[in-house]
This record gives sequence, structure tokens and C-alpha cells, in this order.
Amino acid sequence: MGVAQNVAYPVDTGLEPDVLAALDALRSAITVFDSSERLTYANQHFNHLFRGLPHREALIGLTYEDLVRLELENGELAEIEAAGGAEAFVASRRAQLRDGIYAPRDVRLADGRIVEIKSRRTPDGGWIALWSDATQARHLLARFEDTVELSADAFAFWDARDRLIHCNDGFAQLHGQAAASLRGLSFEALLRATVARGRFAVDGDVESWIARRLDAHRAQAGALTVAAASGGSYLVRDRATRDGGRATVFTDVTDHHRVEAALDEQTRALERTQRALEKTQGVAKRQADYLADLTRKLDAAENEADAAKTALLRTMSHELKTPLNAIIGFSDLLKSAPERFQPEQVGEYAGLIHLAGGNLLRLINQILDLTKIAAGRFVLKRATIPAGAMMWAATDACSARAEAKSIAVEIGECEQDLLVIADESALTSMIAYLIENAVAFTQSGGQVRLDAQSGGGMVRIAVTDNGPGVAEKDLARILEPFEQAGRGTTDHAHGAGLGLPLVKALAELHGGALTLESAPGQGFTATLELPAA
Repeated sequence: MGVAQNVAYPVDTGLEPDVLAALDALRSAITVFDSSERLTYANQHFNHLFRGLPHREALIGLTYEDLVRLELENGELAEIEAAGGAEAFVASRRAQLRDGIYAPRDVRLADGRIVEIKSRRTPDGGWIALWSDATQARHLLARFEDTVELSADAFAFWDARDRLIHCNDGFAQLHGQAAASLRGLSFEALLRATVARGRFAVDGDVESWIARRLDAHRAQAGALTVAAASGGSYLVRDRATRDGGRATVFTDVTDHHRVEAALDEQTRALERTQRALEKTQGVAKRQADYLADLTRKLDAAENEADAAKTALLRTMSHELKTPLNAIIGFSDLLKSAPERFQPEQVGEYAGLIHLAGGNLLRLINQILDLTKIAAGRFVLKRATIPAGAMMWAATDACSARAEAKSIAVEIGECEQDLLVIADESALTSMIAYLIENAVAFTQSGGQVRLDAQSGGGMVRIAVTDNGPGVAEKDLARILEPFEQAGRGTTDHAHGAGLGLPLVKALAELHGGALTLESAPGQGFTATLELPAA
């Protein structure tokens, strides 16, 4: 089939030239089909999505089935799409038009992209289809689902009709069923079925217990402690979500309840001892002192755990909301009145959305890596790697950020043929995090220097800046997640405080270490130590 270039559409679209130009400027593909399923219009972005197909003007007049078969023949689609046979795939794609199936459909392309297709009837009996690149959104969703699955808590999410749309395995196990079989069930139906199977220890009347659980679930922010039939205790929290649905979290508080029970038992035992030894005040006083000391220690441990949880929630809520607000804000602008914006503005807003999405993905990746390391599930692929090459690659990757602040990043001392035994991806991330940390906290016009040397069977890569430095008392604290202490510059964007803790954890996983040296006004040096080859 020949490819037409710069010719008029063979079918009159009925649209003014400026409207056609505006449609061609969109970052989503639009196709229009008549009542016979024949293509009457496609904007320029359609060829951007399907790069191996003929030019859009050469496709006018083809049926929707013709287009699907072209996708298959030209290798546009991933092999998994036609795994059930080409004819079955074509029939399922046509059904989205013929049967009026308006639910969005994802199609995976051979190059790894994911295209979402939405279709609607037109007043003249035809169809209009919208094709959007949903790759990043689907990857973000997959990351989110992985994060929820890695959590020690049990999570469930409900739609505006209070029907389950997603849960992790922890939630499914608590309710005694597979996660897939729970989706679509209403909260009340699932609750009653779970109680009927005896999964929860119900105190008192069953209906009264169910009513209390329903009240907590439907409150704007509800909380209730429940006991599992297996003997565990769980704090259940329910919250309304911004889309009109709800989120439910089960947190295992069994150990906390056991400590409280042990404390109650010790209190009762002490009271019995005091009554039996009223004449031996010294013994009673020692017992009272012991109980008071135990109480103080338990309170301190609980306060420390609460403080850590508060810091995590405060930091995560801010760091997640910042890029999400940007994504939602700019996309709402484009969605509410797309005709108000010039193509240049659309491109600028799309760039800001992409930047915010990248920052969000970076934060989620850091959290996932730290979670995997803490759970012992981070697998290293060790290899012999030249340290110098990795240092050069990392400086190149950070050059744009450094140039924006007029900061010189240079490599100083580095022995030739200096080899380390490490995971290449992890080593790249560690050096990049250290350079980014130095650039972020160094004033404009400053310097960052990388040096590498070997000794004692180890390779030491040092990243030094001439920034304001950090007080010695703060060095240990900034190696803890979500901590940023003692940096004196004000021209950097505060991150989540995960970079240095992640480098430290990865270094120790390699059998190495991360050490920090600094003093106020004397710059900052981070030294990464890894096994030499």
C-alpha cells in the first residue's frame, strides 16, 4: 500500500482548517469511523503511535478490521496480544465498536509501549476512537501495586459504590480467599461472608459487631481494633479517598496487645505482692520502682514508634503530593478547556507533567529499593566493573543539574585499571546519588570532585564538595531515612531524604560501607567503600 504525503483527505471531514490543525497538535490520536466502520479521519498522532503503518491519509477508507490486521501484519503489536490467535484478537477488537463496549482497552505494542483505546458512538451512527499512550500511567500503577504488596500491612481499596477494586495478598489471607475472587464484592457482603466463615473473633452479638464495623468503615476517618480467629489483633483504619471511594488498612498490633496484657499481669502481681508484704516496705518499694521503670521504658518505645510513623507519613504525604499535584493540576487545565491553549502551551504542560511523573517514579523506586533491602529481597548481580568508567558515566548523567547551578563537577585522582566487584546498576545509582546530593547542597558556582583509590582489598570512591558542610552531631542522623539536617544552603529543593540512606544500605549489602566527613564551613565528603576485584 503506497504512502501519501501532504495531500488533501479523500473524504471531506466537514471541519475547518484551523480545527484540523488543532486536532493534529494533540498528543492523543483521534480516529473517526462511519457507520460501516470505515475510517474517515485520523490526526497526525495516530502515525506517531503506530510508526510502522502507512501514512494516515493512505488509511482513509479502510475498515477498523483492516487497521487491526495491518497492526498485526506490520509487527506493531506485542506477541502476547495475538497469543489466542489472530482471528480471535481481531474479533475482540471489533467488538469494542460493534457491541458498544465502552470500557477502555489496553493494547501492548512490540516496542513496550501500552496504548489505551476508548470508543464512543457518533450521532450519525459511526464511531470515534481515542488512542492514548498509557505506558507511564500503567507502569506507575504497577509500581504502586508492588509497593502495596510489599507492605507489612493489609490494604484494600473500594470504589464509590463501596465495591472492592484492589487488595494485597495480606488482606486476602485475612479474609480466607484469593485476591482475584474478592474483586467486585461490596464491603458489607464481604464482611458478612468473612464473619460467617469464622475468620474474626466476634465479641457479643454478631449483628451488633457488624454494625460497629460498618460504622467505622463508612465514617470519614474510622478506626477499630478487631481480633482474628487465629489469635492476632489488628488495628483497622478506614479513610475516604478523593475519588469518592474508600481505603482500608489492617495493621498487626498483636505484639502491642501482648505487651499491654503482660503489663496488666505484672501490675496485678505487684498488687498481690504488696498486700502480702505490707510489713516489708522495702521489698514493696523495689517492686514499685521496677514496675515504674518498666512502664517508662514501654512508653518510651511506643513514643519512639509513633514519632517514626509520624515522620514517615508527614514526609511521604508531602513528597508524593508535590508531583501528584503538578500532574493533576496541569492535566486538569488541559482537560477542562483544551481549546484555550496553543500547541506550545500544550507541549510545555506535557513536559511539566512528564517531569513530575519522573520525580514520583524516582521516589517510589527509592522506597521500593529500601523496602527490598530491609526485607532481604534485593538480589545483587555481582560483576567486575571499572570504577573510573562508572565515575565518568555518573558525572555525565548529572551534568545538566550541575550546569544549572554553575557547579563544576570533575574527576581528580583515579588509579588506572581500578576494578570493583559490584552490581552495575546499584553502583551507578550509588555514585549518582552521591553526586546529586553534593550538587543539591552546594551553593551556585561551587565545586564537586570525585576521587578513587584502592587499599586493603577495598576500593574507595570519594565525592567531595565545597558547600557549607554539616555539623558532626548531624552526620549520623542524615543517614537515617527522611532526615535532612545541618545543610546550610537555601537554593535547593528538599527531597525525601532517601538518597544517603539508600547508598549506605546498598554499600553494606555489597560488604562495604558509606562514611561521611564534614564540618560547618568546610565542605562535605562522602566515601563509598566496596570490595576490590
